Amino acid sequence: MRSPKDFFAPLALGAPQPLREIPFRPSRMIHFFDPSNERMRAKVLDIAPGVDVLLGNLEDAVSADNKGAARNGLIEIGKAWEPGSTQLWTRVNSLDSPWFLDDIWALCHEIGDKLDVIMVPKVEGPEDIHYVDRLLAQIEARVGLDRPLLVHAILETARGVANVETICLASPRMQGLSLGPADLAADRRMKTTRVGGGHPGYLVRTDPEAGADDAARTAFQQDLWHYTLARMVDACGTAGILPYYGPFGDIADAVGCEDQFRNAYLLGCVGAWSLHPSQIAIAKRVFSPEPAEVAWAQRVVTEMGDGTGAVMIDGKMQDDATVKQCRVVLKLAHDLSAGDPELADAYGLSNA
Repeated sequence: MRSPKDFFAPLALGAPQPLREIPFRPSRMIHFFDPSNERMRAKVLDIAPGVDVLLGNLEDAVSADNKGAARNGLIEIGKAWEPGSTQLWTRVNSLDSPWFLDDIWALCHEIGDKLDVIMVPKVEGPEDIHYVDRLLAQIEARVGLDRPLLVHAILETARGVANVETICLASPRMQGLSLGPADLAADRRMKTTRVGGGHPGYLVRTDPEAGADDAARTAFQQDLWHYTLARMVDACGTAGILPYYGPFGDIADAVGCEDQFRNAYLLGCVGAWSLHPSQIAIAKRVFSPEPAEVAWAQRVVTEMGDGTGAVMIDGKMQDDATVKQCRVVLKLAHDLSAGDPELADAYGLSNA
């Protein structure tokens, strides 16, 4: 066990000082693209200004024959990248793959000064993060990076979920977690072939009534991922890092995607993955507070004054706990408005 006094010490001689607090930057959508696809690469710099995070995917969805091309394609993009409000992330190959070391070395060496976050798949325990933490420190020192690269883990196994709290607290580099429902479903032996979202067979039904036909009994579809997502949100909150919903695979089902993203938003997630350009607008809309919600939060904070005691507003009791909830909404509104004049205007924060 590491001593608390050593937790924020660099893990390699000459490595940058670890961050003591993970900065919040808007990341409502993490937009995935395949850097091995030349046509996709050609569009990336045009797409970038419209997304919070652009992620070059080197892992799943990239065939073994294209791993090198994907890595080189991302390096090409990184060298042309102009740092700004959009973050550049990557998802490297898993720790047990033959490509992981080459991914980490090449990306850090060639574009480490452009990358913000490295997403690590199939993290199962804090030992995985400790390994990546030390390796990155050594490479950062070797190539002369002046800021630490952050790490984002994906929960894709039952063991990872069981260890989620220790994963979140494993390193000062930890930026956040994403739910990986497809691999997690397989690892748990869940009987669903969907990528995220609900399942019509996972339901509860109202009790039978005497003499009534069973067809009249109402059924309600349930959320397969509620337990895992809620636990992940709590673990991230404890560690001061950021939780994300992962992919919603049915690109054609915009309504289902929006519902799933909104569930995650209400539970505390700050964003979700977008696998297709059509999901970018959905994520942007869902993970931004509604203007009416922001206006209400501002009204409560204003009428509460110093934030103590209780007041009645429109027949509803508001107290110091309500003020804390409202401040969460207002902070998010201010953070998002800082880089989005249109949103700032909708919130009435243009001159704030």
